[in-house]
Amino acid sequence: MSKQKQVPSGSPIRVAELRPGTSGHMVIVKVVNVKAVQQRGRSDIPQQRQMKLAECIVGDDTGVIIFVARNEQVELMQEGTTLVLHNAKIDMFRGSMRLAVDKWAGSIEVSEPATFSVKEDNNLSLIEFESIVVEE
Repeated sequence: MSKQKQVPSGSPIRVAELRPGTSGHMVIVKVVNVKAVQQRGRSDIPQQRQMKLAECIVGDDTGVIIFVARNEQVELMQEGTTLVLHNAKIDMFRGSMRLAVDKWAGSIEVSEPATFSVKEDNNLSLIEFESIVVEE
């Protein structure tokens, strides 16, 4: 089981600086693309809530990464929107990084449109990482 390394928040981190196993990031990104992945739950049972899930390409002028939006976060993900992600973390999925904001520990706010152009040719989610155990 890997431990998350807490990164001091306060000033925003660039997308290209994100690393596996870190959390506590403040990231300013533009939404490039949104793809609805899944909607689970049965609408005929009132106690069971529908779960929405979308994979979004978000980025800044240093690169892009896949952001996994859940439930209420999906509505905020509109192409071209600038977002400030508070207390974001890096989750690993099949050896690649995914950016996420936990609904209990973080928040997402829509911001004024950013002036930067997104660098789409540096996709951090395409980099494959391998977990290596080091014995001390």
